[in-house]
Amino acid sequence: MPNYRTALILTLAACCCVSCQKEPIDTRAQDERAIREADAATLKGAQANDVNGVVANYADDASWLPPNSPLVHGKAAIRAEWAKLMSNPGFTIDWQINKLEVARSGDLAYTIYTYQTAFDGANGKPITDQGKDMAVWKKQSDGTWKMVGDTFNSDLAVKSQAKAPETKHKTIKHRPHKRRRTA
Repeated sequence: MPNYRTALILTLAACCCVSCQKEPIDTRAQDERAIREADAATLKGAQANDVNGVVANYADDASWLPPNSPLVHGKAAIRAEWAKLMSNPGFTIDWQINKLEVARSGDLAYTIYTYQTAFDGANGKPITDQGKDMAVWKKQSDGTWKMVGDTFNSDLAVKSQAKAPETKHKTIKHRPHKRRRTA
């Protein structure tokens, strides 16, 4: 009998422990504010041509996926690409968050943006662009939020750089071969 009593006590204790567990605290509102603040600091850095301010909110192992370019991986490489972008004469940029969603778990979030940018082209005329961006944010062990993935692309149609060469193809008609009858 003591074995049944011990088993019953352990079962009841386990049930009590499970029922006493509290649901995790929902921090999504605070997390959203923190991401918006981090994003505003990134934008402020970009508008001031401050490359360190721009990359401060990228994780060390982040990936940046610019259009028509190879994948950029790591904070140092992202810093170099942002520096190159911002070094264009007449560079300006602005963006707005259109959607921000933090996972219930509180460790991941994503933002969807629209952006507008301009810089002087080789001929001195301004080149303008507008498009969309999506970033994935991850909460770090110290509680801060950092971008781990960032990609953007233009809403504008791609203009062909060179006209495709004209080719003249000779039309060849293929006629079926007649079978020869053998006697």
